[in-house]
Amino acid sequence: MPARKIACLGGGSLYFARALPDLAAVRGIAGSEVTLYDIDLEKAQVMARHGARLAAASGTGLRVRACETLADAIDGADFAITSIGGSGASTGGVYGTGYHMQDIIIPTRYGIFQIVGDTGGPAGMMMGLRSIPIYVDICREMEKRCPDAVMLQHSNPMAPLCRAINKYTQVNVIGICHGVQIGVIHLARFLGVPAGELDVNWIGTNHYHWFTRIRHNGKDIYPEVMEKLAKAEPPEGGAMTQTLSQVYGYQIAYPDDNHIMEFYPFLAQVRQGEALPYGQEPWLGPEGYNTTIVRREPSAAEKAAQRQADLKEMEDRLAKIELPDAPSDALTGEGLGRMIESISLGRRDVYVVNIENKGCVPNLPSYANLEIEGVTDSTGVRGVYMGEAPLVLMGLLSKRIVWQELVADAAVKGDRNLALQALLLDEMAILPEKAEAMLDELLAASKPMLPRFFK
Repeated sequence: MPARKIACLGGGSLYFARALPDLAAVRGIAGSEVTLYDIDLEKAQVMARHGARLAAASGTGLRVRACETLADAIDGADFAITSIGGSGASTGGVYGTGYHMQDIIIPTRYGIFQIVGDTGGPAGMMMGLRSIPIYVDICREMEKRCPDAVMLQHSNPMAPLCRAINKYTQVNVIGICHGVQIGVIHLARFLGVPAGELDVNWIGTNHYHWFTRIRHNGKDIYPEVMEKLAKAEPPEGGAMTQTLSQVYGYQIAYPDDNHIMEFYPFLAQVRQGEALPYGQEPWLGPEGYNTTIVRREPSAAEKAAQRQADLKEMEDRLAKIELPDAPSDALTGEGLGRMIESISLGRRDVYVVNIENKGCVPNLPSYANLEIEGVTDSTGVRGVYMGEAPLVLMGLLSKRIVWQELVADAAVKGDRNLALQALLLDEMAILPEKAEAMLDELLAASKPMLPRFFK
């Protein structure tokens, strides 16, 4: 069994709370070394202790350590797993940071009320503008220190990030998510059958995909599924998704409205004080979009105390996580550990991945980053043919793919006009004069993270 070096970048991210148990449970990479690097060393050290505990419980000889430098973490690495929010050091997730809150709150003053804000809309763009340059810089180091490594990228906005890496670096990147898997499990539960008995095909990009084939035990059941769904009560939080699926004639794979709604103009049609469509609520907590609340800046002592409390909470949370009986698989999860094992062994297995299209969906651009099935081998993954996108889906996706390209280019070049073009192409577009003013505010709010825009 091959021992590998696996670098975890953004290693203090809570994503690794579930990624490390998955790695520890994989027998095919026994004896491997896992390094964790984060701009917040203390968080990486906390996560490393979590990983070392699970590694010891696994008996696989997995070694886990935190690194003070990026160079130490990636030198000679075979894989790099990344979860970098692009919002600076934070003991919490990216969604609780001041940068991301401004991404959400500033657009409300211009009539755009986002919910999640990590894939589309002004907030999704801003997350990309901050994080893409960080990824490109990391990839430049990987080109020198581990040029044959495979990057497994988990951050949002997934597609623009992967596109920028493909376009501007030589790093072999695979985006990993679980939106399609959630959709398959949801569909299986609705039909009352095991997920493994369903044979599905889909078309789309990260967080935005539709089933184009549904078969059960070899029988085409798509018409039956659509008929049953049309008569069924919409699931909680999925009324819009169910309605749009019936309009398109293709079932949206990701069942929750909160992500899907941000690909449509509906959130730019809400007036100040009105409830969001379909009962949705912002992810900002009880204050919602209230921008009139004045927050007192905590003192240095209060910040230090809060940081220690946050680190203690993180440590306590990690201590409750046990080694799983088996690693996650590609049907019910991301299959991270198994994918690394498959590539390490040169084994041909199928996973859900975000990679360049390269003809898998012939009527979408070859360079587009799509969420498709991929077959592993010793070099990474190769995409599986998914078929042509039906006309209505081709139209929706083509616009989204251009938006992703604009965000990738704007982030790398620090080009304000490309960012403005992305805002005007987005489904939540507003008048150009207002969009330009909003962009100025958004860029100013993230100025410390956007040196390319303020040369």
